[in-house]
Amino acid sequence: MTEEIKDVNAKIDQAEEAVKKYASKDTVISIGGYEFTPAKLMVAFTLVSSLLGGLYGCFEVYKDYIGMKKRIAEYVAPDLSVFDKRLAVIEENSQKATDYTRDIKNDLKNDIRRLEGVVENVERSQKQSARETDQAVKDVQQELRKNSKDTDTAVREIKRDTDAELKRVSKEVDTKIQKAVDNPLANK
Repeated sequence: MTEEIKDVNAKIDQAEEAVKKYASKDTVISIGGYEFTPAKLMVAFTLVSSLLGGLYGCFEVYKDYIGMKKRIAEYVAPDLSVFDKRLAVIEENSQKATDYTRDIKNDLKNDIRRLEGVVENVERSQKQSARETDQAVKDVQQELRKNSKDTDTAVREIKRDTDAELKRVSKEVDTKIQKAVDNPLANK
């Protein structure tokens, strides 16, 4: 176990030396005859990774474009004849409904005109009947007034005759009563 600890310590020491060697400001790394500082390497790495990411994105767009181009080339328009038939049936039914509605409207107009004529005739007939009834009532009232005068005259005559007859009968009865009272035989 002590050996393992020594190996770990040796590795840590190596890492620290690499950090001192490559992470200091004065460190210069030479690659292919070119000298780079760690900051320049990081900028270069960032540029290279951005460039690779852009190329990958372009590749994906190109791949989608080619796939879409293939799909567009293979595209077959769907058969819409069923919808065309349905639309034709709907248009035909709509036209029939419109014609039927127009016929109903015209029939209703004719019925209304006919009813207006009937109502006008009934109104004329009612007005004529009202005039005739009013005239008949006036005639009856005149007849009643005339008959009333004649009746009043007749009643007065009957009353006078009745009164005269009552007076005559009363006198006759009084005379008979007086005779009966004056009769000396009646008292016996």
